[in-house]
Amino acid sequence: MTVLASPQSRSTVSAKQALNVQFTGLGRSFGPATDRRTVLRDINFEVNAGEVLAILGPSGCGKSTLLRAAAGLDSLNAGSVLIDGTEVHGIDERCAVAFQEPRLLPWHTLQANVAIGLPKASSASVGKAKVAELLQLVELDQFAKHRPREVSGGMAQRASLARALARNPGVLLLDEPFGALDALTRIKMQDLLLDIHRAQPTTVLLVTHDVDEALQLADRIIILGSDGDLPGATITEVLTVPGDRPRDRNAAELGRMRSSLLASLGVTGH
Repeated sequence: MTVLASPQSRSTVSAKQALNVQFTGLGRSFGPATDRRTVLRDINFEVNAGEVLAILGPSGCGKSTLLRAAAGLDSLNAGSVLIDGTEVHGIDERCAVAFQEPRLLPWHTLQANVAIGLPKASSASVGKAKVAELLQLVELDQFAKHRPREVSGGMAQRASLARALARNPGVLLLDEPFGALDALTRIKMQDLLLDIHRAQPTTVLLVTHDVDEALQLADRIIILGSDGDLPGATITEVLTVPGDRPRDRNAAELGRMRSSLLASLGVTGH
């Protein structure tokens, strides 16, 4: 297994100030009025600047929809999303998104793919330097000229993460970014994300199905689910994860919280 460099040995990429995110009365429905399907309803919570917040819930409960709303990629039927006190309308340049699939352009090198994330006003020299720093941060500087088909899935996902960071986002939105990776690569990517957050402490919203991932990475966890007979998912539980990161994956306190989270998600032991 590759040993990741410590945060002190990495290049530090300057970031915008981490921003807080506030969801107020958020609701989202799909379909015509005669056959309306409510996905999210009455979502109210605030993500503190610099916090890592994980979103858990069953498949189809609206986790990705919530993330898309924060990025301005999806419209709302009710409520609002505010970033640093300003309401989100349309694609918000203060946010960057990384998805489960790397979504790299196959005809571009990793270097060129990362450069796609740069702010439009970046000069050629500043942009080149920033891409070089980011590739070093995610330990891909030796693969800058490689194309996506020439690297592993984990390396492609690291390039995707670097592309998202190229914008210097105040808010980083991660939609199951490690869900398609094998178990060992996934753990390495989780450790890498912690290193990056120490070097560039932006606000992070992480959608995941993995309870252990949420416990390892997040300051707080929210659970989306049904609450009563009303349609659509809402926040059913908010938990604070104890201990400083990096955490001992085998800690007894995390084990107890893992059992509680799994029970909340409808997964119980035999």
